[in-house]
Amino acid sequence: MDAEHEIVVRVTSDASWLPPGGRAEVVQREVPPSPMSMVRLLLRRGDEVFCVPRAGTRKLDLPTRLTAANDLDGSVEIRALAAEVAGLGADLAFVGAVRNVVERPVDDYPWPTPRAHFGVWASPDAPIIDGTWVDLATLTERHWHPLAG
Repeated sequence: MDAEHEIVVRVTSDASWLPPGGRAEVVQREVPPSPMSMVRLLLRRGDEVFCVPRAGTRKLDLPTRLTAANDLDGSVEIRALAAEVAGLGADLAFVGAVRNVVERPVDDYPWPTPRAHFGVWASPDAPIIDGTWVDLATLTERHWHPLAG
């Protein structure tokens, strides 16, 4: 798979969390697309993934960070997140992204249009921060879940 090739794993048409007519596409690819709005770090241990509480809701999820506007592919922010979670020099491999496709934006939709990406990078390294190992099967409602398989 090169930068232009991807595998669409799942499509959610008229996604309830997006403006009317919006769809969410889960895509596997080797190169991060732009614009990247958020980065997530996937650490696995068998059938478990490392999770931390989400800001605000406190629900357990993959370690996550928003990207800066000038970090188009998320590479700066994912390196910073990986250093915090797994240590400096953590190995990273881009797995894929959830892509929101919103052709007709609305005022309260905070992400870029018509496309916004929420990338997932995997690392074989162990976490160096506190968190919880969670059975992946209990996280099927997470949009990134198909990328963890």
